Order: sequence, then C-alpha cells, then structure tokens
Amino acid sequence: MCGIVGYLGNRKASDVLVEGLSKLEYRGYDSAGVAVLEEGNVVVQKCKGRLANLEVKLDESKLEGHVGIGHTRWATHGAPSDLNSHPHTNEDGTIAAVHNGIIENYIILREWLTSEGYKFKSETDTEVIPHLVDYYYEGDLLDAVMKAAKKLEGSYAIGVISKNEPDKLVAVRKDSPLIVGLGKEENFIASDIPAVLNYTRDVYLLEDNEFVLIENQGVKIFTSKKEEVNKEVYHVTWNADAAEKGGYDHFMLKEIHEQPKAIKDTLTSRIVKGQNVTLDSITITKEQIAEIDKIYIVACGTAYHAGVVGKYAIERLAKVPVEVEVASEFRYRDPLITENTLMIVISQSGETADTLAALRLAKAENARVIAVTNVVGSSVAREADDVLYTWAGPEIAVASTKAYVTQLIAMYIISLYFAENKGTVRKSEIDKIKCALLNLSEKAAEVLNHKDLIKDFAKRICNDQDMYFLGRGLDYAVAMEGSLKLKEISYIHSEAYAAGELKHGPIALIEDDTTVIALATQEHLFDKMLSNIKEVKTRGAKVIAIAMEGHDVIEKTVDSAIYIPRVMPIVAPILSVIPLQLLSYYVSIEKGCDVDKPRNLAKSVTVE
Repeated sequence: MCGIVGYLGNRKASDVLVEGLSKLEYRGYDSAGVAVLEEGNVVVQKCKGRLANLEVKLDESKLEGHVGIGHTRWATHGAPSDLNSHPHTNEDGTIAAVHNGIIENYIILREWLTSEGYKFKSETDTEVIPHLVDYYYEGDLLDAVMKAAKKLEGSYAIGVISKNEPDKLVAVRKDSPLIVGLGKEENFIASDIPAVLNYTRDVYLLEDNEFVLIENQGVKIFTSKKEEVNKEVYHVTWNADAAEKGGYDHFMLKEIHEQPKAIKDTLTSRIVKGQNVTLDSITITKEQIAEIDKIYIVACGTAYHAGVVGKYAIERLAKVPVEVEVASEFRYRDPLITENTLMIVISQSGETADTLAALRLAKAENARVIAVTNVVGSSVAREADDVLYTWAGPEIAVASTKAYVTQLIAMYIISLYFAENKGTVRKSEIDKIKCALLNLSEKAAEVLNHKDLIKDFAKRICNDQDMYFLGRGLDYAVAMEGSLKLKEISYIHSEAYAAGELKHGPIALIEDDTTVIALATQEHLFDKMLSNIKEVKTRGAKVIAIAMEGHDVIEKTVDSAIYIPRVMPIVAPILSVIPLQLLSYYVSIEKGCDVDKPRNLAKSVTVE
C-alpha cells in the first residue's frame, strides 16, 4: 500500500505534492518522490526514507512548475532505495508515472519490453508502466495510458505526466483507491481524501477502470472504452484526522476492515487456480525440501501465534516435524540445528531483536532460513536465505490485525508449496485448499457484518476482571491470539487454554459470571468442544461461541454465538480470528482505552 498524489493548477506543484504526501505517509514511509514539469522537462526528485528527506532535496532544487505527481512508498517489489523510489520514467525521461498497487504480470511485461529495446533501472514492478505508456504513445497521453492499462494485470492506481503534453495529468484506477479533488482553477488526484482536504472538500470517488483526464479546462472521467462518465460530486464533511483513518474512529478498526484486501493481495500471483504454488524469488528446490528433517518456526507475540497455525498446516500437508519457538527463549536452550534444519522466522517489522538473534544462530549452524515479513528490505529480509513478503501494507495500530492474517496466509502458501514438491497430499486435496484460500477474501468481508452483535456483547463483558479463551486444535492457536489481543488493548487479564486441559486445573477458575470465549470451528472436534462448553456453563460461565455456519445447535448451550461462513476447517483460523479482533476492539472502546497506542507497548520490539 502506497500513497500517490497529483496536481495541475496555478500553485507551485512541489509544495502541494509534499503537503498531500504528508497526509498519506501513514500509507507508506520507505521512500518518497515527486515529478514536476519544469521549463518543458520532467524533473524527478526522490529518495529513500521519510518525507522529510525529500523536503530537503526540494528546498535545494527550488522547482517552480505547476503540474506534477508524487508518491510515498510502502515497498513490495524491490528494497527501499533511491533507485526503487517513485516516480519512475521512461528511458528518455519524457514520461513519469506513480503507482499504488501490484502489477502481477510485470515480469512478463518487462521481458517483452526489454526485447523491444527498453532498458530498466529499478527492481520495481512499477517501472514497466512508463515504458508501456511510451510504447503506445502517439501524441495522446490519455490514449497511451488506456492502451497500457489493457496490458496490466493486478491492482493499480496510476498517475502519469508527459513533457510532450505539459497541460495534462492522466490517471486510472483498478482495485486500488483513487479520488479526484475538485478545486477552483486547480484539480488533484490522490490515493485518499486527506491529501486534498487543505485545498478542497469536493471530490470524485472513482470506480474501477475509470480514467481521469485533468487539463487546464477541468476534469473529465472516461470508461475504458473512452465514453465520458458523469460523476456526482462527493462533499467531504469529515475532519482531517477522521479522513486519514478512512472515516473509522481508529486505525485498528480500519486495519481490521482492510483484511479482505490484505488476504487477496498476499495470495496474489502465489495461489492461482490450476497452477502450482509460486514463492516469488524463493529458490529452495524440490531436492532441498526432501532433505529437510525438521522445521523451526521462530517468532514473538502475534507472529508466534501465526507460527502455531503454521505448525498445524505444515505437519498435516508436508509431513515434516515442526517446532514453534518463542524467539526470546530459542537461542538460550542450545537448540538442535543441523544443515538439514529449516528455520522460518516471522516478523511484521522485520526488525524484532529476538527473532533476528534466532535467525543469526540458525545461519551460524548452516541451516536454511525463510523470513516471513511485511517490510521489504528489513533486517530479517536481508539476512535470511529467502523471504516471503506479506502484502498487508503499513499497519499503524500497535495491536496487529491484518499483519497477523497475512502471516497465516504465508504459512498456508509455504505448506502447500512443500506438499506439492514432496507429493505428500493428493492433488485434489491441494486444489480444494487453494480454492478455499481464494474464496477467503469475500468470506472475511462477510464476517465483518457481525460487528453489531459483537459490540453488544462487548458492552456486557467490558467490566470483567478476567476472561478465558478455549479451543481445540487450530481453534486453540486462534484462542491464544484472541486472548493476547484482549489483554493488549483493554488491559483485562485473559488466558487461553486447550479445552481438553480444562479438567487438569483451569476449570477451578470458573465461577458464576466468568466470561469464556469458546472457539468451535473444527468439524472433527465440535462434539468434544461442545462438551467442554457445557462444563464451564454448568459452573456458571457466560459463554460467547465462534462456530461455523450450520452448527446452530451450539445456541442451546451458549449465551451468544457468532458464525463464520462455512470453509475448510484447516483455513478457518483466518476467519475465526476476526470476531476476536472486533471483540477486543469494542471492549477497549467501552473501557475508554487508547486503542491504537496501548500503554507500555511499541509496534516493533527492537531490543532484547
């Protein structure tokens, strides 16, 4: 997820672009850049790091042009660097483009354009765009962008300018957000409304496959067939802070609602119906996979819980023994590591100190390391042998939600990849799981529709001092994450237990009005889980259950039930965690806690 802006008007474009980018920096902060039409040329200024670095460069260059585009980056293809920063240009620098999204077929396009004589400088998927526009350019920038867009597969919001048509700014949207700001003798494009609020509150909200032509005379919107579209003007009534959060009260709630897209993006090009799983540039071979005799999954906090789900998936599908380890303990117990050991480290930031230490220990013992991280160019990404990126985009709230869900997706992708190469599961079974994964984005959106029921339950339990989460199998892994979320942001003491362990001690904690959150999504364990629920109900607990649609028999036993859409039980954790995230959020709201910045916690733990 990146942020793009564009401007055409009477003001100094670089000032407007920087102001807009400052309101979008929550969407990306690896690098930033602008391209401005200056004295008949496209002048590009860009650099790695926060927007402040770009401002220093612009102060020195003193650009005066009135047309330009800008970008703040969250890296997906190519590590953060000056070279990989946007905007990107064609070879002679006459066309510049900025892009938010992922071009799935960029490798094929890059190879084709190279065969046509085009030369590339960066590692990004975006650089194919200005070259494609150049290829189709015959004097009309809008036509060239339209033709180029037909070649692009994936998601994108794109802004393009050209020195040959200095009074034009062209943009297009497909599956990535883009708005048009309507001012007096000036107009804007942006990834999000906050970027334009200092200049206008009137905007067009673009739909997929709509093209924008901004000229001195005004704005026109076209379909992909170049039919003009009459758009209604949307008048923004939010304040700037609310706009930055997309109208949500908190970043955490916004990020919970971004999970359907994060799921889809992380699956993109890796799980394709009818094709084998691809792991980006991971080079581990079928023969190397066959030699692996043990896998360690090492992580901290929420990422550790993703690893617990990963253990279930890898052992079931790839038939390799897996140990999940808390990174802070791993290197102090003299673990058994050989050259046939594979370590998978999981870290949202890629900078978690304990996880890095475990990675380095494994490397010192000649073990292979795969990193799962959300940050391109981070320490774990650089030091691991291979890296699988989770395309969650920036996560601002301290409590992880969409990053966790994409880590689960990564675990399933790796599990399926190993299973295909080892031949440990029938192809028909693998195809069923792939299909289930590809349908999860829509089903995750359905789960979000239960928020009112969850909000009501939160009001009933927000004053509790203790809560307990129960589950069996994969549900136990999700129960651990649900418990962590609750204690992180509401400060209520909570514990997660394997439901079968109740009678071995924890049931002594249950008394009248004790709140229990029970997960019951695993078909083969449903009856046993129902018995465990009855055990705590008999002792006075009030129970909210998370179950699969069709298991409404559970309502006879619990106080309230939330149902997730029917899905293969192995991938149910991706859906069942969402109600728990929402429950934690609404309990925290009822208690008046600081949801996005809970006390004593930091987003990234970079010290031991």
